[in-house]
Amino acid sequence: MHESAPQNPEYLDASGSPGPHASVEGGERTPDVSRRLVLKSAGAASAGAGLGLGLAQAAASPAAAAPAPRRRGATMIGVPFERRGTVRVGIVGLGNRGGAMTELFLAVPGVRVVALCDTVRAKAEKAAAKVRSAGQPAPALYTKGEDDFRQLCGRGDVDFVYVATPWEWHFPMAEEALTAGKHVGVECPAAMELDQLWRLVDLSERMRRHCMQLENCCYGRNEMRVLRMAHAGKFGELLHGAGAYIHDLRELMFSPTYYEGPWRRLWHTRLRGDVYPTHGFAPVATYMDVNRGDRAVRISTFGSPAAGLAAYRAQHMPPGDPSWKETYVGSDMSVSLVQTAKGRVIRLEHAVSNPHPYSRVNALSGTKGAFEDYPPRIYLEPEMSGDEWGDFGAYAEWDHWLWKEHANPPGGHGGMDYIMIFRLMQCMQQGLVPDFDVYDAATWSAPVPLSHASIRAGGAPQEIPDFTRGQWRSGRPGVDSAKP
Repeated sequence: MHESAPQNPEYLDASGSPGPHASVEGGERTPDVSRRLVLKSAGAASAGAGLGLGLAQAAASPAAAAPAPRRRGATMIGVPFERRGTVRVGIVGLGNRGGAMTELFLAVPGVRVVALCDTVRAKAEKAAAKVRSAGQPAPALYTKGEDDFRQLCGRGDVDFVYVATPWEWHFPMAEEALTAGKHVGVECPAAMELDQLWRLVDLSERMRRHCMQLENCCYGRNEMRVLRMAHAGKFGELLHGAGAYIHDLRELMFSPTYYEGPWRRLWHTRLRGDVYPTHGFAPVATYMDVNRGDRAVRISTFGSPAAGLAAYRAQHMPPGDPSWKETYVGSDMSVSLVQTAKGRVIRLEHAVSNPHPYSRVNALSGTKGAFEDYPPRIYLEPEMSGDEWGDFGAYAEWDHWLWKEHANPPGGHGGMDYIMIFRLMQCMQQGLVPDFDVYDAATWSAPVPLSHASIRAGGAPQEIPDFTRGQWRSGRPGVDSAKP
């Protein structure tokens, strides 16, 4: 069983107290995050509902971010991986996402999957069979309970830990991997609370290991083409971007088999804001060189009523189903505006509880033109006029070199998953600086607690911490990488 992390004096409030574990505002009580987190293969039911210290503090001070904790290590900006011919990977969480990603790690030359962890042994054994079928030695299995991932992280033959578990487990698992001296890649979001994000920054800097948000949408073909065009000045001076996660998940969230328990649905009983911002935020942040010459400064969020999940339950779930004990507070649609240090605006949307075709919006505009996705279309001056969209397919010459080398990558999500894993493993094998780092992970995930705090504060802007501590002012490479 997990105990709460020891209190770090860097994260205490001004009085030296860790602060309250619940807040009451306007008659609404926000309970704390359960101290017992229940791991289930990329999807267990959470044992408790609510919010932790980071969210309570953010809601209490809607206009200001807490001071940055004292830096105890050197920056990880520009720090390359240690060069290694073979990358040895340990995977934690083998449900829908982890099971699929296991196959992609195995598809990259020079990668060995040496250890697998899941509390559902059948899922670990299924993934182990994939490893053996790929001609690799049988991996070690860690299935003896919710804390067995610690044993995997402690292995001497693991270079990189991949975490694909329920969101509440992302922070403790990344923390354990870093403490054990491993590089770690975490599925979205990296953590759910601001103090957790700062602790990941601190650990990455002190342990000299990278902690990365594995945001596959940064590696989509359209996103990478727009990125290169933006950096080449095709859109002129960048002014506005938009990203979203609009995906009707009602059936999946109520399915008894798709997720291992109702963990994802339960987050809608805890948070009002954007619980899954990175698919929309991260690509636009790369277009605008956030943390590489610009910075996300503040966020203001408004949320609609929470009606969709209750309506779906009334139509599809039988009386007596455990879901009838749940009260949904998460906004069916949250809309956030992020402003950057250069005055640019990024609009974020999150909606998973109502009928709607899938969209990540993925838009960018500047003084010379605009791009909008779903469907992809472009308008650039001077080659276009008359207020009519042009053919984005005509700009294939701007494809990133990764997509030119891997025109038909394996795996789901249109191949972006493989492109992301291939590039990350390439950086590790060749001793390169990763395309993104812990500062990106923290920035991209910060809207989770801050959007909730903003909604509770009537849309009041919340300051986004400068996780780089001032180093965002310097330009540096990112996802728009040079071919090695």
